[in-house]
Amino acid sequence: MAAEFLAWLGAPPGLDWLDVGCGTGALTGAVAESCAPRRLAGIDPSAGFLDFARRRLANAGAELRQADAQELPFAAAGFDRVVSGLVINFVPDQKRAAGEIARVLRPGGEAALYVWDYGGRMEMMRLFWDAAVALDPRAQGLDESQRFPICRPEALKALFEAAGFSQVEARAVDVPTAFRDFEDYWTPFLGGQAPAPAYCMSLSEEARAALRERLRASLPTEADGRIRLIARAWAVRGRKG
Repeated sequence: MAAEFLAWLGAPPGLDWLDVGCGTGALTGAVAESCAPRRLAGIDPSAGFLDFARRRLANAGAELRQADAQELPFAAAGFDRVVSGLVINFVPDQKRAAGEIARVLRPGGEAALYVWDYGGRMEMMRLFWDAAVALDPRAQGLDESQRFPICRPEALKALFEAAGFSQVEARAVDVPTAFRDFEDYWTPFLGGQAPAPAYCMSLSEEARAALRERLRASLPTEADGRIRLIARAWAVRGRKG
């Protein structure tokens, strides 16, 4: 997803980049590889993620700091590009974070971010929650499409426009996602702390088996057992005047 996002954003080499919520460094690393930055910085609130990112980006010359998206530890007008991947929906004060992104951008600089299309074609998750809610209406409260209304193009554009960005546009970024078979699709839901795995493992064995079979019946399975889905993100970009 990071490569497709950066291809849409585009940029000449030699710019100063900041990745807000860099996590383990996937997007930061993609910037290092494809954008030839002059300066590359990233922030994340998780010390553990940053330790992993520092190892991952050891040869990239990246400046990584533990910080919050709502209070970026940089002077105003320090970057030409500010990006963020799969983060803004987890930020408590999204308007403040967008304002901070605008603050650290230079005039004429661009900001861009992306989030999963939980309500549509982030199909791995959409199919899971559709099946779960059909069997257990209480699961609707855990569905990310309900919990994260920012993950829609209109909401993302409104966020950027309210922060003062101009030439704001949003678009879908699609990446094919293939699974060898149903077990390859199902296994990620049997571990981890994310809402879907946590919900799945909270079920009784009987209820989990019912969910498993409903999902199996709903997935577009090919003759050889492969399952081909789309992972869609909504991306937004804007320019600082």
